[in-house]
Amino acid sequence: MTEPPDPEVLGAGVVDAPAGGWRTADVSGVRRPIPRSVELRLDVHDRIDHLPGQHYVVRLTAEDGYTAQRSYSVASAPGDPLVELFVERLDDGEVSTFLADVVEPGDELEVRGPIGGWFVWDGETPALLVAGGYGVVPFIAMLRHAKALGREGLLRIAVSSRTMAELPYADELREAGALIVLTREANGIRPAGRMTAGELVPLWEPGQTAFVCGSASFAESASRILIDLGFPPADVRVERFGPSGAPA
Repeated sequence: MTEPPDPEVLGAGVVDAPAGGWRTADVSGVRRPIPRSVELRLDVHDRIDHLPGQHYVVRLTAEDGYTAQRSYSVASAPGDPLVELFVERLDDGEVSTFLADVVEPGDELEVRGPIGGWFVWDGETPALLVAGGYGVVPFIAMLRHAKALGREGLLRIAVSSRTMAELPYADELREAGALIVLTREANGIRPAGRMTAGELVPLWEPGQTAFVCGSASFAESASRILIDLGFPPADVRVERFGPSGAPA
């Protein structure tokens, strides 16, 4: 996820979800698989295992004592020995620009996590995951966890992106059979355009919890589609995000 999430919760989360305090993390790997982004692999000291859907805070401290911090969803599965974050580089982002442009393997970061219990998949019940852009990141953790458990069949995934080149983890999503909707270019025989209610109907199955993650406008639109289709509001969990200082 990008800058601090502004969560809206329509449904109960996981009670007593794991939570960790401030830790030092060694940067083990840095990749830039798509433009304007960075994938960080972190070795968190005294790490507490997370649940898929949780996030970490990264805090930077300047020489004069000024601090800036942002929250980022975890992309790695709980069984991964490292914590993986995928960060969108925002031109005016105090933290994202540093992580994307400056951080190198061997550096140390100050992090706090895991955090959150309301946007967490329990690994046992069916779920419909609907993401816009970088909102796919927490769903990658859920997908990887499902694979580790041999329960990929519990997840249905729908993703919207401007183009395929801008979609994080596009290969993993394609391999998982996700519905990929592109708004600025065609995807196969599907013309460019926004995600529709009709495309989500085949992904429904009884007992699902719906998770929606993306920008404010995407989250509002997607959650409204789901509720209009008949999802009980209590079964829809929404996480919105946006630039620092702006409503998500």
